[in-house]
Amino acid sequence: MAKTPSKSPAKTSAKKAPAAPKSKTISPSIEKACEDALKKLKELGLDPTLQADITWCLGSFKADKNPAGLYEMAEKALRVFNAEKEKKTKGVTAKMTSDLEKALKGR
Repeated sequence: MAKTPSKSPAKTSAKKAPAAPKSKTISPSIEKACEDALKKLKELGLDPTLQADITWCLGSFKADKNPAGLYEMAEKALRVFNAEKEKKTKGVTAKMTSDLEKALKGR
C-alpha cells in the first residue's frame, strides 16, 4: 500500500504584538527648525522680540507638545529671514529658509 500524504498541523506564525496606536505625531523638524532659527536670530542680532517669543514657544512645546505656537513663530522667522536675504545680509542662507519652509509644510 502506498502511503498517502498526511496533513501536518498548520504552523501558526507567532503573533506580533499590536503596534501602538498611531497618534498624531509631531515632526521633530518644526522644533529643530525653530531652535535653528532662534540660534541664527541671536547670531545676527535680529528681532529680539521674536527671539523671546520663540524661546517661550519652545518651552511651551516641551511642556504640552502642542506645536501651534512653533508654527506661528516659524512663519514669522521665515518672513524676517526672507527680508534679510533681500538685503543681502550675510549669514541668512537659502538652506536655512528652505528648512523652515519644509518644517512649515509638515503641519
